[in-house]
Amino acid sequence: MGPTRILITGVSGFVGAHLVDRIAADGRLALGLGEAPAPAALQARLAGEWIADVREPEALADALAAAQPDAIVHLAGQSSAAFSFDHPVETYRVNTQGTWNLLEAVRRAVPKARVLVVGTSEVYGPQPEGSRVAEDAPFRPVSPYALSKAAADAGAEAYARVFGLDVARTRSFAHIGPGQTDRFVVPTVARQIAEIEAGRLEPVVRVGNLMVTRDLTDVRDVVAAYLALLERGRTGTAYNVCRGEGMPLAAVVGRLCEQARLPVRIEVDPARVRPADVPYLVGDPTRMRRDTGWSPVRSLDQTLGDVLEEWRARADTG
Repeated sequence: MGPTRILITGVSGFVGAHLVDRIAADGRLALGLGEAPAPAALQARLAGEWIADVREPEALADALAAAQPDAIVHLAGQSSAAFSFDHPVETYRVNTQGTWNLLEAVRRAVPKARVLVVGTSEVYGPQPEGSRVAEDAPFRPVSPYALSKAAADAGAEAYARVFGLDVARTRSFAHIGPGQTDRFVVPTVARQIAEIEAGRLEPVVRVGNLMVTRDLTDVRDVVAAYLALLERGRTGTAYNVCRGEGMPLAAVVGRLCEQARLPVRIEVDPARVRPADVPYLVGDPTRMRRDTGWSPVRSLDQTLGDVLEEWRARADTG
């Protein structure tokens, strides 16, 4: 089974809530850590909760000493590349310094714990069309967010190599599913469709740049990957968590709009376009599958349907 007391930083976020459910379903204990108390429904599913900001190293060390986890999944961070262009320093403090603070707290309080530092595929930057990027590719970040995560990745590798901590890390490719904030493309399109169906918006879906290709995985498959890495990932190693297949965002949005209950049209909103973007980014999951046996099981259409149903339910109650 692997670790039984698993602490999740950023537990109230999109991925954290799904990870709590998966840990509980496996009969293990999910412990939460966040800068504020988790929502009541999530608290009820936690075996314990600690309040600490990753920017506060002493508070982190105290929380880990009290929680005594045998594994940690580090999800806490600023996750929006678009936000990072307006708030680069805050993004660096949370993502880079926050990760280093956590690792130092682990070294002081729970040095035997296994740590999974969750990173992003955006560290790789633009890749040749038709390729699948592997973990040995150089970093070429194009946003403050990606740069902050590249530095966090390097720090995690150093803590494993220099201090002997049991740290693995991911370069997670784009993941979608129920519970994701509408700052991201799939939920924002689903929200607009639901509001159009409810008669609150004209039948126009407004989007940013769709001329990019992404490797999309359901968040519920992603959390299964994280638990597989806690059990079978190699210390000091980086893993691409991805499907290994690319799809243009225009096609993703088109397939989501096909599930609408009435015709809609798509328009580009210049305010939604990032200052810089990665045109093509698809991962090579060979190492992940070889070391853990994990692969995603949910289809893209199933995930898109689940997201749209979630926003329809919100529209019905709103």
